[in-house]
Amino acid sequence: MNLPSSFFMRWRVRLGYPLAVVVLWLSCPTPRSIFAGGSVGVFGLLLRAFAAGYLHKHEVLTVAGPYAYTRNPLYLGSTILALGTGIATKSWLSLAILLIYFSTFYPIVMRREERELRARHGAAFEEYAREVPMFFPRLKPGRLSKEPTGSFSLEQYEKNREWRAVVGFLLILAVLLAIWYFGLC
Repeated sequence: MNLPSSFFMRWRVRLGYPLAVVVLWLSCPTPRSIFAGGSVGVFGLLLRAFAAGYLHKHEVLTVAGPYAYTRNPLYLGSTILALGTGIATKSWLSLAILLIYFSTFYPIVMRREERELRARHGAAFEEYAREVPMFFPRLKPGRLSKEPTGSFSLEQYEKNREWRAVVGFLLILAVLLAIWYFGLC
């Protein structure tokens, strides 16, 4: 059965909330696991923040900053956040659920967004896609015929409402602390 990518775009977020409840329900965190997972998650938040400060959605093809190393630094950052969350839960089952969720939904979403960018930016996107990997970053920036322009902007970070990822992750860590403190596992 071949479901349209619009199905995955809609259900990616809709399933995220009940999935978070299940992941938290299955967790048995400790201060050490929360600290370790929180430390990993900070890297995901920093990557997402860095990428959001460059991203001008629907305006230009962003190829500077972290976008010179991977075409999807926001999704890479989200994956690192999910890994951090899984570590913080101290539950192999929670970690497996998170990784299955991300590995199921995000490749489909990335391919759909890629089609949209290809349609909007044509040859410029084709060159970018040849030089920069879709997900796993290169060690060196891709070589493009046109020098990437743009720099990090806190205003752009705010415009992209990236602060929501920080609030969400801190909320998850707070719930995990409460689960540990009240001995709910």
